[in-house]
Amino acid sequence: MPIFEDAPAVDLENELKIVMAKDTDNKISAATRLGQRSLSKLKPDVAVPTYDRGSVGVGIVHFGPGAFHRGHQACYIDTLLAGDPRWGICAAELKGRGQADVLREQDFLYTVAELELQPRYRIVGSMKEYLAAESDAGSIFARLVDPAVKLVTCTVTEKGYCLDGAGGVDLKNADIAHDLANPHAPSSLVGWIAEGLRRRRAAGLKPFIAMSCDNVAGNGHKLRKAVIGLVEAAGEKDLAAWIADSVRFPCTMVDSITPAANDELKRSVAAATGLYDEAPVHREKFQQWVVEDILGADGPDLARVGADMTRDVEAYEHAKLRLLNGAHSTLTYIGLLKGCVSVDKAMAEADLARFVEEMMRQDVVATLRPVAGFDFSDYISAILQRFRNPALTHLLYQIASDGTQKLPYRILDVIADALAAGRPIVRLAVPVAAWMRFVRREANEGRKFADPMSDTLIEIGKSCTGQAAADLPRFFALETVFKPALVKDPRFVSEVAKAYDRIGGGTYFPA
Repeated sequence: MPIFEDAPAVDLENELKIVMAKDTDNKISAATRLGQRSLSKLKPDVAVPTYDRGSVGVGIVHFGPGAFHRGHQACYIDTLLAGDPRWGICAAELKGRGQADVLREQDFLYTVAELELQPRYRIVGSMKEYLAAESDAGSIFARLVDPAVKLVTCTVTEKGYCLDGAGGVDLKNADIAHDLANPHAPSSLVGWIAEGLRRRRAAGLKPFIAMSCDNVAGNGHKLRKAVIGLVEAAGEKDLAAWIADSVRFPCTMVDSITPAANDELKRSVAAATGLYDEAPVHREKFQQWVVEDILGADGPDLARVGADMTRDVEAYEHAKLRLLNGAHSTLTYIGLLKGCVSVDKAMAEADLARFVEEMMRQDVVATLRPVAGFDFSDYISAILQRFRNPALTHLLYQIASDGTQKLPYRILDVIADALAAGRPIVRLAVPVAAWMRFVRREANEGRKFADPMSDTLIEIGKSCTGQAAADLPRFFALETVFKPALVKDPRFVSEVAKAYDRIGGGTYFPA
């Protein structure tokens, strides 16, 4: 499936004979591989860093340098470095090596492709180094106690926070248990931040700012609670008090659709830019970064590069999680059941697109508090336009991952608020039932879930009969997903049951 459906035609075969040429070590030739010395070979319309990368210092450590971070926060910092070279990024990979070896060969440069009808290409240079915990733990700790490092950020997805149902650190989690037994050799994000702060305090240094950039409601509050909870569980009351009094954990909201990269993207980027990049990122042009305004004078001036600094991140966060992300999950589970593979293809299903829009405008908006200067109607229209972007191939299976972690924030909290206000939940029950039907189908077709509760979901899915009366109690027993108060509400149970049986009969939407 073409990534750039409306891009100018290029002779890919001829281009790839050049960019894919291998040397005797079976590596891409240095003359054609993206790197600091080969930037001059880029085509003239490709944007490049306008600052001297050699003068850039490291001021940020980022845990979880996946595609979203590289296409979002790292781009903001890339722009910032043109006026303030203190804020280069040390990327830190917690599990495995990620893109460490690939990006090291490219001098930590990579391409960001903005996927619109007329795509644009940008070389990002804000990453100064890429370290892997499995081999570079000492170097990561050295950065965490470097006085020049004032900000530690992270994108590790919901499961990376090792939270329990109450939003605190899950002491039964295997990584957390490891970190309690081995605090100086942590495994989890929470353990790394706790140990970094422990070492800074011991060295008499000011703490760094710990900032979550994940799509998690109240992400700063949750990270703070998890870190303090881990330290308290280790019996370090003085350290816990110091963290509580001294460390800033700003909440943030991030937004930019970033599909998973593939080999086709590499070929397209090579043809469009003139250099081969082994680690490109593609995303939509739209991006948003809302940051709680508590960074202070010692933090980066993110407002200068377009971030929204506010004291009310929650208002933006609720709108994004419930409107954009809730619609994403709804499109995903219904779309997959209907045989769609990507967001734009799901939006081409007229009945599905109409249902999602009605759910946002008639059900979800009613659960949001008004925000000065924020027009929900315009925001919904923009979301729907973004979903229809034909240049953006965002696979539904990517969005479907970690459903047990995403549904509570994206859909179930909306349902709880609607029930509390006495509003109907007929439409809101549909994505919940569709997720259950999806779980049953995937389990019985032998596919494993990209979900921290994968084994449990497979067991549930295989035991389902296809009838709501028998199947719903199996799902509702997942207390980390469904709050007890919700599953005890007969209105919720009734509407989900109706939707579940209706979907099983081939009718996806209520009359």
